[in-house]
Amino acid sequence: MTPPPAPRLLFVPVSGAFGMGEYARSLAIARAASERWPAAAVHFVLSRAAPYAAAAPFPSTLLPSSPTFHSTPVIELMRSFRPDVVLFDNAGRTQQLRAARALGARIVYISARRRQRRRAFRLSWMRLIDEHWIAYPEFLAGGLGFFERVKLRLLGRPTLRFLDVVLPAGDAARRTALLTDLGLAAGGYTLLVPGGGTGHPGVRDAAARFFAEAQDLSASGEMTVYVGPAPAAAPAAEPLLRAIAVMPQRDLAELMRAARVIVANGGSTLLQAIACAGACIGVPIARDQIDRIRGCVAAGVAVAATLEAGAIARHARELLTDEPARTALMRRAGALALADGIGLAVDAVAQLLDRSGSRA
Repeated sequence: MTPPPAPRLLFVPVSGAFGMGEYARSLAIARAASERWPAAAVHFVLSRAAPYAAAAPFPSTLLPSSPTFHSTPVIELMRSFRPDVVLFDNAGRTQQLRAARALGARIVYISARRRQRRRAFRLSWMRLIDEHWIAYPEFLAGGLGFFERVKLRLLGRPTLRFLDVVLPAGDAARRTALLTDLGLAAGGYTLLVPGGGTGHPGVRDAAARFFAEAQDLSASGEMTVYVGPAPAAAPAAEPLLRAIAVMPQRDLAELMRAARVIVANGGSTLLQAIACAGACIGVPIARDQIDRIRGCVAAGVAVAATLEAGAIARHARELLTDEPARTALMRRAGALALADGIGLAVDAVAQLLDRSGSRA
């Protein structure tokens, strides 16, 4: 019997004191890759300033700040680790990509913002990158422009994919057990998720504001679930409020699938909620999330709210009491049929390994 393949995968997401979308995406892909190839060697490069760095479940090299700014140690790590595939998520420098190519590694670049997308479409980078994954669905990220199409035809590379949404598959049994454990009923609660809890400049207290709105909703008689960091001085537990500091992505996805209304930040969390066919309210906590929420509102799959005091609770109550509007949001969200970005990503890695001579 042929032994299982043992690919060596290096993940280089942008990381730092603020945000965690790139890390969460890379982590979900890494876990799925480990399930597909149990003998895989997976390694991360992270900023030690990132709140999640110390608890990363895979071996990690910690740097003073985001890997983009530390090419020498990143290249040294690549030379010692000898990866088969390097996955840069919104991170990386030209010399890092060249070093990976010189070592014979396949290169994946994930762009989640317009600036990084433009960088990935520079001819010099296109010659180095094997796969360019755009982190959001086409209706938000925008289809290929004229010059992007011309460059792809000219070079015949890289392979371009839209990663619609990175979300674990549904598990009805897991959902039932989770709801029972939390004392919740499907369709009987509002879910608030501010994200990773790493406040962005200008809204460093975003999680605290979300938590205050969750308290407001529960105090008015609405069963409310808050997933995120709670303020240190949070009051004693309230009967209609479930506050959960940390939750595995698979469990959070099941809570999304059973929620009556979901309030989320405008990053990957909102796309995950929409993919769960939720009635969603998007709240921007970072500058790049404003346009993303606008795009979701324009597509009719979300309502926009702000972080102003009382705004989230007000919009949630309006949606909770307007059944036609709530069901319309859910219907349009489900009709998007967003693709499984995790499965697509792991299949693409398998194809890269095949091209490298490895059997997947």
